[in-house]
Amino acid sequence: MSYIDDSLVAGENIVHRAHVSWWSQFGLVLLGLLTLVAFGLGLIFLVWAWIKVRSTEIAITNRRVIAKFGIVKRSTVEINLEKVEALRVEQGVMGRILNYGTVFITGTGSSVEPIPSIADPLVFRRKFMEATGRRVTMPRS
Repeated sequence: MSYIDDSLVAGENIVHRAHVSWWSQFGLVLLGLLTLVAFGLGLIFLVWAWIKVRSTEIAITNRRVIAKFGIVKRSTVEINLEKVEALRVEQGVMGRILNYGTVFITGTGSSVEPIPSIADPLVFRRKFMEATGRRVTMPRS
């Protein structure tokens, strides 16, 4: 059972699940493949990338945003939807091309929680807006 499923309270439902993009791990995978052939150490980089992707859980529920990072050393972010003031998406050039980015959630009191390497970050933002009942405004070209 996943961390998110275990942490749901009565009446709480998952609206959207997000995941880490494999494209965001391209550098580790490439380094792993290159050093696997040359030194046999590449397996460490490949496992590291796999752990980063598989150990991250991200979800929006009807009450909060939940993110969990890590297996042994766990770091979690849980913010109630009504406590979120802003949600910002940042994508570099490769992130725009390969559709991944970092979502920054600003809570009340100016706390900012980054959730890096999310696949389809604009879908995540839209699902967040739908869950909170906020209006999605897109910039005009």
